[in-house]
Amino acid sequence: MNSRWIEARQTKYAAYVTVYIVVILAIISVANVLANRYNKSYDSTSNKRYSLSDQTAKIVKGLSQPATITYFDKASNFPTAKELLDRYTALSPKIRLDYIDPNKNPQVARAAGITKLGTTIVQIGAKKEEAKNMTEEDVTGAIIRDLKNNTRTVCFVSGSGERQIDDADRNGFSHLKDTLGKDDYTIKSISLLEMAEVPADCTVVVVGGPKNDYQQPEVDALKKYVEQGGRALFLLDPPMKIGHPTADNDALTNVLQGWGVSAEKDLLLDTNPIGQLMGVGPQVALVSSYASHPIVNEMKGTATGFPLSRTLTIKNTEKTAVQKLFESSDTSFATTKLDSASINPNDPNNKKGPLTIAAAGSYKTGKENSEGRFVVVGTSVWAANSFLNFNGNGDLASNAMNWLSSDEDLISIRPKSPEDRKITMTRAQFGWVRLSSQFLLPVALLLTGLSVWWRRR
Repeated sequence: MNSRWIEARQTKYAAYVTVYIVVILAIISVANVLANRYNKSYDSTSNKRYSLSDQTAKIVKGLSQPATITYFDKASNFPTAKELLDRYTALSPKIRLDYIDPNKNPQVARAAGITKLGTTIVQIGAKKEEAKNMTEEDVTGAIIRDLKNNTRTVCFVSGSGERQIDDADRNGFSHLKDTLGKDDYTIKSISLLEMAEVPADCTVVVVGGPKNDYQQPEVDALKKYVEQGGRALFLLDPPMKIGHPTADNDALTNVLQGWGVSAEKDLLLDTNPIGQLMGVGPQVALVSSYASHPIVNEMKGTATGFPLSRTLTIKNTEKTAVQKLFESSDTSFATTKLDSASINPNDPNNKKGPLTIAAAGSYKTGKENSEGRFVVVGTSVWAANSFLNFNGNGDLASNAMNWLSSDEDLISIRPKSPEDRKITMTRAQFGWVRLSSQFLLPVALLLTGLSVWWRRR
């Protein structure tokens, strides 16, 4: 009886094991089929290191015609390129990848004009662009250049103490120049003192923090440009009267006021304690919430910072429609005492936040399919080399330029540089880590083992 019962139990267990094996094999088979058919992955890194940016996803998913990315290199280097390029094919079936070894296919490489290994060519239709490096920034930049058929020129006004595009110091705009270049904008400086009119090839004009008053011919040129359908970005610092004073620039601000944007003569300060956690003082207004506008719609959840800003007051006019882009926090205030480094936060004359920092507007030219556009920000420091890399400042600058140039399809969050994840420790901290890993943990495990052995003996 016992032998039959044991035999029956063994048969039953064998049946269970067989069923389990069949189920596991079935699951593995289905998983393999799905893996081959659908290329999906999940990026759990804090900075999404292995995911393509929102901008790349937006551009690639919006392709209306096939795009071919061809990588020319030794076959042994193909896997490195595939790690990045396969993410593009996962976004859209319109992306096709080709890997060519010039040593094995010299005719193809020669016909493509390839002179060095590691070259990437992106072709859309008949247009071809080279990605300078095997990075998302460069590959997506090549796609953008393929898609943009017209030359778009951003003209920075100079001659009145503005920040300069070739200045690599902390106060310069060289980083901004590089950032806009990644969206295939041509950058140049212009002087309105010499010609008193905006050149015809300027897609957007930037007034970047002038220290001196604009002369009336310069102001008239800017006014005429926008009111005839031009696009302009005005970055106007508070007219501080200490240190290196900044002129009031009344002639220019009067034009903006006529368009519905009053640049107040004040200084914005923010006592939000989050600023201290982020390593900035009250002179930097932190922004983490935005109004509804194409420039900032993609900025949700991304912080930006605006050092030494003035406030704006906005309204619509007969010819213009003006919208607030963002404002300061509830803990902010603005002072009109611009001639003293000592500020009293409890001064009853202070204006209490939230207060508008940036605005965007459009001007009705009266012509069909033609409108002027302008963006006004109460500081130029946020776009300077010293602050452009602060959180989302670079994205905001690019988005504003995209909207002004009617390139709304480019507006998004750009690829980020790899985050430095190194751990920096003091000598004492390093000593503690070494002591705990090399001595304390092994000793603890040994004592635990001895304790278990002693109880069981």
